[in-house]
Amino acid sequence: MRFQLTEDQRALRDGVRQLLARRFDADALRAAVRRPGRLDRALWRELGAAGFFALRLPEADGGVGLGLPEAVLAFEEAGRALLPGPLLATHLAAGAVPGAADGSLVVAAAGGGGTVEWLAEADVVRGDATGAVELRSVDPLTPLHRLPRGSGSAAAGERVPGPYTSPTGVPDASAAVLLTAAEQLGSAVRTCELAVQHARTREQFGRPIGAFQAVQHLCAGMLVRVEVARVAVYAAAVTADPVDVAAARLLADEAAVRGARDCLQVHGGMGFTWEAEVHLHLKRAWVRTHRTGGATESEDVLADALTAGTR
Repeated sequence: MRFQLTEDQRALRDGVRQLLARRFDADALRAAVRRPGRLDRALWRELGAAGFFALRLPEADGGVGLGLPEAVLAFEEAGRALLPGPLLATHLAAGAVPGAADGSLVVAAAGGGGTVEWLAEADVVRGDATGAVELRSVDPLTPLHRLPRGSGSAAAGERVPGPYTSPTGVPDASAAVLLTAAEQLGSAVRTCELAVQHARTREQFGRPIGAFQAVQHLCAGMLVRVEVARVAVYAAAVTADPVDVAAARLLADEAAVRGARDCLQVHGGMGFTWEAEVHLHLKRAWVRTHRTGGATESEDVLADALTAGTR
């Protein structure tokens, strides 16, 4: 089985990266941090017009007609750029909620993890968010509400049914886990790039800090985790096997969190400043680890598979 990207897939990835570089660059990221909890609706509609939310929707239904591998590439770029908003919930709603596919509506989801992202900005809420209480999120670009147990109706917008199986045949739950892993992968790629760039330009004792073995080891470890996670995420996008998806999620979570921590180590105190994006990657990675059931659910899937194999 070949996991090399096709020419069309590379073009899609490059197109999403160019769109985000134009519409959500470093200045836009800092501006978003200064106005936490507010979503750029114009950018949201532009993402919809570009087909970001309708990538896996059949062409007959007004979508792009692509598959999970292509969605993974798009979400990887979103993670790399720290793009804010309920991207996953709106993407998964494209076949069920009118207006989600073209970005004219913002969709939030009350699901695994016990929290809802971007509830206050949502036009439509999938699932039950009654009595959700606002939390102080560690990530300024991901407002959170905690879900109480036994809630009965949506807290904002219109409540619609929760998980369904998409027209591509991949259950929402599996796609949600894998696309979260893709965002984590994109974030890990970016922090690896930032660490290497800083190690090449920052000087101590008359030479770049990248000349020191301790810094080299940090950067090498980041790269190894990125490439291992990339292979796992891309493979799971092709197979759509729940065990592959669970493994990809765990590896991508590790690459994102440990990569951001190591990147902070390379940057030192500079990485914690608001002028830097390094700490934002760590905070977003932390928040994502609690999404869609978190690591525990993926660990359970792998444990069940291993147990079944020994019977």
